Amino acid sequence: QVQLVESGGGLVQAGGSLRLSCAASGRSLSSYGVGWFRQAPEKEREFVAALSRSGGSTFYADSVKGRFAISRDNAKNTVYLQMNSLKPDDTAVYYCAGRTGYGLGLHGYHYDYWGQGTHVTVSS
Repeated sequence: QVQLVESGGGLVQAGGSLRLSCAASGRSLSSYGVGWFRQAPEKEREFVAALSRSGGSTFYADSVKGRFAISRDNAKNTVYLQMNSLKPDDTAVYYCAGRTGYGLGLHGYHYDYWGQGTHVTVSS
């Protein structure tokens, strides 16, 4: 079983950047596909980005494509979400998740493990 802890959230102005980290413990992240999701106040949780277990495939929500990038550092057992050109609509709690299956997980039910979330606020 893997434990996930997010960090890196905070307050940033529109147009700015943040890098979220998701540190894993208990098992190597290279054994899992990973994803990032977010939930804005009074909204449903939504998919943001996914990285396959092999690390060879990524997928992004249309709303973040070209601005966000998901990556993994196996040596640090950490997954990152680089967020550029941030917009107020990106304000949300961001969660990382891990899945044991192969391929890309685009829905929350594809994932077995979740972090506690990190807050991102983008001011206009």
